[in-house]
Amino acid sequence: MRILGIDPGIAIVGFGFIDKQGSKCVPVQYGCIQTHKDTPEPERLLHVYEDIGLLIDKYKPDAVALEKLFFNRNVTTAMSVSQARGVLVLAAIQRGLPIAEYTPMQVKQAIVGYGKAEKKQVQEMTRIFLKLQAVPKPDDVADALAIAICHAHSSTLNSKINEVLRS
Repeated sequence: MRILGIDPGIAIVGFGFIDKQGSKCVPVQYGCIQTHKDTPEPERLLHVYEDIGLLIDKYKPDAVALEKLFFNRNVTTAMSVSQARGVLVLAAIQRGLPIAEYTPMQVKQAIVGYGKAEKKQVQEMTRIFLKLQAVPKPDDVADALAIAICHAHSSTLNSKINEVLRS
């Protein structure tokens, strides 16, 4: 199963494709989509939409996992990131891909085993899980890979639960 993990944003969208092979997660491709702050927001959204579409078409994931948004301070940033998240979801849905959403706490729990883990702990465990030489930069990329790993773990657990329920 190939999973695309996405850390949504308007300035930087982190993405990470992993293959779930049995109990292992293998990195396929990862990086970020960046938009320039001086570009009008509609053009930035188009850029994010088109680039994620090209990546989906090239790497052909079976599922997409995104971070659920949580904002408690900057409403302007929340609106921009929400709009970017919307075009990311649209690109995936148009291609018939199932979408899963995870809170930051769920991702931390899946990666570190503790829902209030520090960001550095999550990044280091992501590096270890994927046998990478270094933590991917910027942080949005490491976060996207962690979201993909979280989905890989969750889909394994859901499959086992469904097997038990069918028996």
